[in-house]
Amino acid sequence: MTSHDISRRTAVTAVAAGATAALLPGAAQAATGTAGHRAAASAAFAADTRTAPAFLHGVASGDPLPDGILLWTRVTPGPEAVPGSGLGPAVEVAWQVAEDAGFTRVVARGTVTASAASDHTVKADVRGLRPATAYWFRFTAAADGATVTSPTARTRTAPAHDAAVDGLRLGVVSCANWESGYFAAYRHLAARADLDAVLHLGDYIYEYGTGQYPTPKYVVRKHEPAHEILTLADYRTRHGHYRTDPDLQAVHHAHPIVAIWDDHEFANDAWSGGAENHTPGTEGDWAARVAAAKQAYFEWMPVRPSIEGTTYRRLRFGRLADLHLLDLRSFRSQQVKPGSGKVDDPERTITGRAQLDWLKEGLAASDTTWRLVGNPVMISPVAFGSLPSYLLEPLAQLLGLPKEGLAANTDQWDGYTDDRRELLAHLTDRAIRNTVFLTGDIHMAWANDVPVKAATYPLSASAATEFVVTSVTSDNLDDLLHVPAHTVSLPAAAAIKASNRHVKWLDMDSHGYGVLDVTAERAQMDYYVLSDKRDAKAGASWARSYRTASGTQRVERVDAPVR
Repeated sequence: MTSHDISRRTAVTAVAAGATAALLPGAAQAATGTAGHRAAASAAFAADTRTAPAFLHGVASGDPLPDGILLWTRVTPGPEAVPGSGLGPAVEVAWQVAEDAGFTRVVARGTVTASAASDHTVKADVRGLRPATAYWFRFTAAADGATVTSPTARTRTAPAHDAAVDGLRLGVVSCANWESGYFAAYRHLAARADLDAVLHLGDYIYEYGTGQYPTPKYVVRKHEPAHEILTLADYRTRHGHYRTDPDLQAVHHAHPIVAIWDDHEFANDAWSGGAENHTPGTEGDWAARVAAAKQAYFEWMPVRPSIEGTTYRRLRFGRLADLHLLDLRSFRSQQVKPGSGKVDDPERTITGRAQLDWLKEGLAASDTTWRLVGNPVMISPVAFGSLPSYLLEPLAQLLGLPKEGLAANTDQWDGYTDDRRELLAHLTDRAIRNTVFLTGDIHMAWANDVPVKAATYPLSASAATEFVVTSVTSDNLDDLLHVPAHTVSLPAAAAIKASNRHVKWLDMDSHGYGVLDVTAERAQMDYYVLSDKRDAKAGASWARSYRTASGTQRVERVDAPVR
């Protein structure tokens, strides 16, 4: 266990989100564009004719440990105290954890203060719980003689460190753009009672202003604030707006969440010194914007920060699997243009030296059957140059690349080949087996082998496998072309597979989620698709399943999902 691992302790502790915020620059700022939040808060208080605090943004849990869980909520002390406002008095919030939904067997309790300094969010890092056990939790707050109770939610601890675990089942999601549709994928995951946790691979929020992505004609529902978010108040407001979604609240109420960030928690195609969607001359200092985004993220997400406010960390699920979670935005070099020889420059990095060494050490030291890697952007090499010409422009738009044609997506590991070469060589040289990358970002679903040398695959070795989940709502190829799904994309998928023989399956049009089921014998990803992301009541159906058998480093199709 390194210093970045989440340690096991037996104490029961509670901390305010402001403790993390205090480590980052940027104080609470006056909100802009919070009229909708304030109206909603006023309506909620008026409807109940109450003066006591309200829990308008639900509750959540995350980062399960064998002996603990991180709990989260946000309390609104009055109609003026909307997210990002910096207004409202401090409120003492009590929390309880019980073995039953009726709270007749309470096993842990405590109090923590919610204040404007942490945007009235609170976290309770609860320890002393039993491994692999379901618990229920809730919060209460009182004012003017009245007590208000939050929604009750369910969570689950991880198995004991050395436990022999029969199976692990994770919901897997990424890329939820509010303006592009509804979060029905979260609703369907919330309805499942068979998940140990939900893994969110990034782009939990989007930074754009209204009508920037997608264009105004195709906006399903409007962001708040309406402008692109830049300040601490802006990021807080956007997080708060997302947390009003009933399906998003539902998935947090049903399962613990394990989350990492990607670029849109900051700005599109972010790197350590800037972003494609950041103009220093008109949008301020990049470091200040990142600090504001990170502070709001750790306030609003049930995530334990690793060193220096990053999200790379490690969780373990008995002897079956460990989960290595990456931060591929905080330390990376700037992206280069497609076709540039600079993608092979050993001085360029996507992980940063310290994180890459941490990952290599963790993979080598792992004594579990499976090594899962929460990976924000695709590690499998992919060449797009053989696509039909009429598809190059919309695909380049989807990937944020020049429209005159593209050979590779340099925002992915394809733009940082030396880091990838070093990592894959480490896996093969050390004979590290059963490494599975779990990836989001690209708004498509993929099942890939990860070849050591793509040009000679399948004659050469595969070092790992990769399952990529599509977006919850964010636009993909048919959305950009405004055509029915699975029409013009079919030749594009066929061309990509023909040029990239390690790509076993590719769905360029669907929206939905994945369910990863892991046993000692295999790791299987079941892909589910939504009937219509623009329909709040959209159904979900199984689309495909792929698995990798223990010891093979290859994916194969399966005829049915795990039941």
